[in-house]
Amino acid sequence: MPEYLQYILLFLAGITAGFINVNAGGGSSLTLPVLIFMGLEGAVANGTNRIGILIQTLFSVSSFRKEKVHNFKKSLRFAIFTLPGAIAGAMISVRLTDTLFRQILGLIMIGIVLTMIFSHKKKTPDMLSESGRKNWWIYPAMVGIGFYGGFIQVGVGFLLMAAFYHLLRIHLVRVNMHKVFVVFIYTLPALLIFVITGNIHWGLGITLAAGNAIGGWWGAKFAVKGGEKVIKIIMGIAIVVMAARLLHFF
Repeated sequence: MPEYLQYILLFLAGITAGFINVNAGGGSSLTLPVLIFMGLEGAVANGTNRIGILIQTLFSVSSFRKEKVHNFKKSLRFAIFTLPGAIAGAMISVRLTDTLFRQILGLIMIGIVLTMIFSHKKKTPDMLSESGRKNWWIYPAMVGIGFYGGFIQVGVGFLLMAAFYHLLRIHLVRVNMHKVFVVFIYTLPALLIFVITGNIHWGLGITLAAGNAIGGWWGAKFAVKGGEKVIKIIMGIAIVVMAARLLHFF
């Protein structure tokens, strides 16, 4: 495939992944295989993907703020607990062999699909409600999710949604608002580790980031306008897309 077509493909994958990541999760299950298909080793693909994640979440946070759906103080409190785990996860990830990384990625993608298929529907509170319920388990959950996010990122959106939704019982629109802020914060030190260890392809990373930014911006607007029903539809589409990519690479 000509190089310019690779960049176009990655840009389009970035738009799709950014949109899916805001509304559901699993966008990296599209972009990581694309980066690996383009010839990057696992650690470099993992690091390059973080450039897109950082820019995407920055634009998503800005878009949620413009839609007047935000609670930065609360989001930051959650995000702080992800930092130790994210740093540790990234440091371990850069030491994995390429073969082991691909095997772990494949298993995680299978796990994500199975988890979403067997999830149960529950009634959620009003979209603008931040009350939910207090549950201190959310903080150790953030530490563990931070480690996973720093390690591989794929599907971390599902984990954050499950934690916020099931532990705190807040509406999925506000869950997504907290989710993108948390990912933005912990991606900063994780990306720095990949940069320091030389596991970044800047050309592909910037191209992916441009697509992620567009998808993340419009994804946040779509989440607020469409509400929970639309988010659940997007989640279903994300599962189908992940399954298709999984069958293609195995």
